Amino acid sequence: MQETPKAEKNFDGFTEEERAAMKEHAQDLKRAARRGSAADKAAEAERDVLAKIAEMREPDRIMAERVHAVVTATVPALAPKLWYGMPAYTLDGKMVCYFQCAAKFKARYATFGFSDQAKLDEGAMWAADFALTEVTAEVEERIAALVKQAVS
Repeated sequence: MQETPKAEKNFDGFTEEERAAMKEHAQDLKRAARRGSAADKAAEAERDVLAKIAEMREPDRIMAERVHAVVTATVPALAPKLWYGMPAYTLDGKMVCYFQCAAKFKARYATFGFSDQAKLDEGAMWAADFALTEVTAEVEERIAALVKQAVS
């Protein structure tokens, strides 16, 4: 019988990156709870998102900046906030879409995704997450169309 490597023996269900994301989410919630008025909360949340984007390494940072610009320009009613330490966009307090940088989970590509709040339904099956390796003008158009559809 082949012996299981030590790393697999101690696996507790979450990777180091997943545990870090959960800790970030708890910090995000605490930070949001300490804020004052709704206007203060919105302004602080956007500053948090922009600061998180600024911390990212290229090419994630460049893609996140473009995604942020497209989402906020396309549907100004979407409010930026951090979600598990990632830029996300909410409508009436419910998360609609998010950007996940590749480096966060040591992935091959960044992801632009949608929650079940997004109205992307198309038959019995539809895409809710999209891999990003670059944000071109064509990709920006597709993101804008998806975001519009998501809140329609």
